[in-house]
Amino acid sequence: MKKITIKDIRKLKDLPYPFTCITAYDFSSSKIINTLDIPIILVGDSASMVMMGYDTTTSISMEEMLVFVKSVSRGSKKAHVVADMPFMSYQSSVELAIKNAGRFIKEGNAQSVKIEGGDYICEHVRSIVNFGIPVMGHVGLLPQSVNQQSGYNIQGKSIKDADKILNDALAVQDAGAFSIVLEGIPSKLAKKITNLLYIPTIGIGAGPFCDGQIQVYHDVLGLDNTFLPKHAKKYLNLSEKIETSLNKFICEVKEKTFPSKKNFR
Repeated sequence: MKKITIKDIRKLKDLPYPFTCITAYDFSSSKIINTLDIPIILVGDSASMVMMGYDTTTSISMEEMLVFVKSVSRGSKKAHVVADMPFMSYQSSVELAIKNAGRFIKEGNAQSVKIEGGDYICEHVRSIVNFGIPVMGHVGLLPQSVNQQSGYNIQGKSIKDADKILNDALAVQDAGAFSIVLEGIPSKLAKKITNLLYIPTIGIGAGPFCDGQIQVYHDVLGLDNTFLPKHAKKYLNLSEKIETSLNKFICEVKEKTFPSKKNFR
């Protein structure tokens, strides 16, 4: 099974239809995704909330992220694995950014890293790329800047803000990013950026005009009945099915119908 490369991802820009990406965090999920037409798995820092139970993405550490990246990488024989650089793993210096990006490649066995930010992060992007590590950009709504952006609000509504996001996307592209996530921006702005960039754009809460779309595995499958972002669609209520199955297991244990003879020697 051939692994998806940066060259393959760049070609996705020319497809006559959008491509699909998924955010996932573990070995079992990665194995399922491996059988599907999904070229990119992002091991997102949203693991902070989804897997660790923290309130925001800013809480998760490099060491915690490495566990999830390693797990997904072991299960992915085809999809390109992108490791999300967590908060304060790259911001303070270019040297730190290179070091931690390298850890995701060497220890985590990821094929690239993702960094949030615009023109102010371009020196980091350029330096990481120069050391042979591919970088995916991320502009618009920046979850790691939730405090600066006063929550998870749509960005780029004003002409000034829209121009800044557009210029940030161009700057990140020029710094060497192979693709870019557009999160939480108006669809018209996402369309404009997508048409101007020569690298693939990947939308989340940015409308239908991006080259690709990404959602979180748990949201798509309905693994959490207590939360569903506005940008997400629940294709299955898996949480309900799991609860039903576990209740059946509980009943059979109580009734002593499990284990049956076929379940033991």
